[in-house]
This record gives sequence, structure tokens and C-alpha cells, in this order.
Amino acid sequence: LMNASDKMRPQPAYRGRFAPSPSGHLHFGSLITALASFLDAKKNNGTWLVRLEDIDPPREKKGASDHILKTLEAFGLHWDENILFQSQQFDYYLHLIEQLFNEQHCYYCQCTRGEIKAIGGIYQGHCRHLNIEKNNSAIRVINQYGIAQYHDLIQGNVSCDQTFAKEDFIIFRKDGLFAYQLAVVADDIFQNINHIIRGCDLLEPTARQLSFYQLLGDKPIQPVLSPLYGHIPLAITEQGYKLSKQNNAQAIDNNNPQPALFAALQFLGQQPPNDLKFSSVESIIKWAITHWQREFVPKKREIQTP
Repeated sequence: LMNASDKMRPQPAYRGRFAPSPSGHLHFGSLITALASFLDAKKNNGTWLVRLEDIDPPREKKGASDHILKTLEAFGLHWDENILFQSQQFDYYLHLIEQLFNEQHCYYCQCTRGEIKAIGGIYQGHCRHLNIEKNNSAIRVINQYGIAQYHDLIQGNVSCDQTFAKEDFIIFRKDGLFAYQLAVVADDIFQNINHIIRGCDLLEPTARQLSFYQLLGDKPIQPVLSPLYGHIPLAITEQGYKLSKQNNAQAIDNNNPQPALFAALQFLGQQPPNDLKFSSVESIIKWAITHWQREFVPKKREIQTP
């Protein structure tokens, strides 16, 4: 994705982020993601941002945004700049979609999930040349790059299913909501994010995001370089379920953060000394920044919770 002239440019300062959705309180899986992204930024003298992905009101829970921020503070994960709420970015997203239409990089689509599932689950571009009207339509981007392979900072070389990687994906939903793929790339560009540490459940979506970056980078509006990505293992239960808000994962305890912080460091392969679990939150975080080793993070895609 980078040509020779790009490699000659001075490397910008590290800018990372943690971007939870306010669909519930933070659980252990959220903590390891937040902690890994925070430590990787701080070990590299970088800036760490928090962005709340509040663009799906039906899934959001009242008060979750405030609780998430209080939890991060209780666990010593202090952000460096103002919080960005995606719900404040709608004009920006609409402007980007307008540009994509003007340059004929997207189109309206009325295919249903059922119809796509019936043909194998991968959209085949049925509506691309039909000039469908706006009403009750999703918007798909023309995925002209279809990037299926990339290098991951933690997992190494990643290969995704090529048919998935080449699919024209949705950037605006039929129900009138902005799609994740649009909002996440748009805001990472907006905030100049150049390092993203997150969970292995996003390995395949990363391929789509890299294709989207490539499309936006080819525009005359401004040169866009994609971030470097690193994906940490997912925390799963004994039954093999990913810890998630949808699965009602237990919230971490703001009043007693040390045990969960210590367990998260162990999960991330950082080998904290046993007596650290009895230290203050500030001492644990200070130790963790000093001793953070990205290469110690397991390459496994899933690990059972401790």
C-alpha cells in the first residue's frame, strides 16, 4: 500500500485510539483491548485517544458512554485529547459520501440480506449498474482494490477470504444509519490515527478498511495513508463464546481495578511480577508502560479468559 516515495517521508508521531460502542459497560475483553492500545501508544511516546462509536442508537444503552469513560479513568487509562463522539460527525460522513458519488465510487442497492444469503452470502454487485433511486436503499462502495492480504503488527501476515475482500460493502444502511466501515475509516482519517491495536474479530474487516483507505488515498482531496494494524487475541468463555456486551459479559469492577488489570497483563503475555497485583493502579500502569513488549502478545486468535 506504500510506494517508494512514501517510505522516504519522515514517520509521523504515533497516534492510537480505543473506540468502544456505548452498548453496555466495559468487560474484560474490552479492558484487554483498551489496555493493549494504551500501552502500545505510551511505550512509543505516542498519543492515545478515545472515540465513542455512538452511531447505532437501537443498540446503545442509556448512561453507557459516561460509565465507559469512568471505567477507563478508574483503570488508569487516561486519554490525551477531547473525546470524539461519532454522533457529532454526521455532516462529515455525508460530505464524504457525496464525494464518493460525485466520483462514481458508490451506488444505491436494494438487495436484502435474505437475497444475498440465498446466493452464498457474498454480494455479487447486482445493483451496481441499475441506477437505483435513493429511497429505501443502502449505499455500497465500489470495491475496486479488494485487498485480501496485509501485514499485522502482532499476527504477522494475514490472508482473508478473497471473495469477502472483493465484495462491494455497505457504507450507509437501509435503515438510515451510517455503516461501521464508513465511520471507522472516516474518523481514523479525521483524527490522524496511524496505529490501531484491537481484537482479532476485526481481522477480516481490516482488509475492507485497507481497500477503503486505498480508494480514498487515490483522491486529489488529500493523500491518505492507511494506519498500521495489530490484532490481539479475543477473550472467550469456557464454552467458546467471545466476551461481548451482546452476550451479557460481566462488567469489570471500577471499585477494585487491580485484579482485572493484572489478569489483563497476563492475558497479553506481559508476565507481570506477582506482587504487582497488590500495587496501586498508577504503579501497575507505570510498570506496564515500562515493560510493554508487543512481541510478547500471543498470536493466538482466541484465548480462554483467566
